[in-house]
Amino acid sequence: MKQLALCLTGASNSGKTTLICKISKALKKRGFKVAIIKHDPKNKAIFDTALNEFGEPKDSAKFFETGADVAVLSPKRTSIFKRADNTGLSDILGLFSEFDYLLIEGFKNLPLPRISVVRDEINDEYLGISDAFVTNLDDERLSPRFGLDDIENIIAWIDKNAKKV
Repeated sequence: MKQLALCLTGASNSGKTTLICKISKALKKRGFKVAIIKHDPKNKAIFDTALNEFGEPKDSAKFFETGADVAVLSPKRTSIFKRADNTGLSDILGLFSEFDYLLIEGFKNLPLPRISVVRDEINDEYLGISDAFVTNLDDERLSPRFGLDDIENIIAWIDKNAKKV
């Protein structure tokens, strides 16, 4: 297993999720195992909050509301919601022990190689923390840079620069 990790960051609605999906699909097509971690700094991650046929929250949401850590296991998916102030990357890696590529969305301060998605305008905040850029802009400060759909060259950069974990 390669076990390469990197972060992908960018402003809200810049296309991070779209890019990660494209990279993941391309890597999966090549037979690699991909794990993805998404940072949720605004605590929006929730279980299914739709109401059941009785007008009550679904069981998983009820369980989490009690203050417990909750895992939902089904034949093809496992969802885990854990109450923790600062669960570290090493804690999460224990859950994803078998992967070739770990794509992490967000976590601006994590000491991993970083690709920032910059669309339409440059946010100077990302210039000092980024190792590469995926963008629709032609700006010398964004170097090295790749087009939004240049998935093959982005993956080649990842293979060269991602950190072995």
